[in-house]
Amino acid sequence: MRQKNEALMHNIKAFAETFFLENRTWPSLSQISAHLKIGKTTAYRYLHAMQENGMLSYDGVGGLHTELASKLCTDSCIVAVLGDVSCGLPRFAQENIESYIELPRQILGEGSFYLLRAKGDSMIGADIDDGDLVVIRQQNTARDGDIVVALMEDEATLKTLFWDKKHKCIRLHPENPKYRDMLVRNVLIQGVAVKVLKNVRHTH
Repeated sequence: MRQKNEALMHNIKAFAETFFLENRTWPSLSQISAHLKIGKTTAYRYLHAMQENGMLSYDGVGGLHTELASKLCTDSCIVAVLGDVSCGLPRFAQENIESYIELPRQILGEGSFYLLRAKGDSMIGADIDDGDLVVIRQQNTARDGDIVVALMEDEATLKTLFWDKKHKCIRLHPENPKYRDMLVRNVLIQGVAVKVLKNVRHTH
């Protein structure tokens, strides 16, 4: 085998990783060939050489990846934005996936997560404002004082949960004095709020 150009190897790897970061998929042989202005056969041979020397993994069919993929899986989490949740009166939970956001795993911890856009003003006392994105950890249990996504029939709301011993039911508490507590017996916990993503509000 003829000596391979090391600079070209590094360029191929750099392009592949940049492409992956921007598109969340690895480039095809044709895309590598077109971007680096080399023939497909040359690109194919280089990918095999890079596989042999440990620069990347390539299965010869098109399955290409580098250690970047494993690092991202460990260090970050791709979270779906599922739509709106009411922070006022309960309303139907919209669960259409609008987009995906990559968040650092170190600020989320372990578990599966999704994002909901807060609607209304009942949770402003918990610093959750209308339009904020709330990171929800998927779980069906909660502790007293947790902010939860509570589903009642086909309506979901974001409220602070307490166990009401007097009435032997769940009390969903809004963090705004203009709203009243809701006492419910049949409620499904869909997750617990762990973070809030905000836009910076400027005052003039």
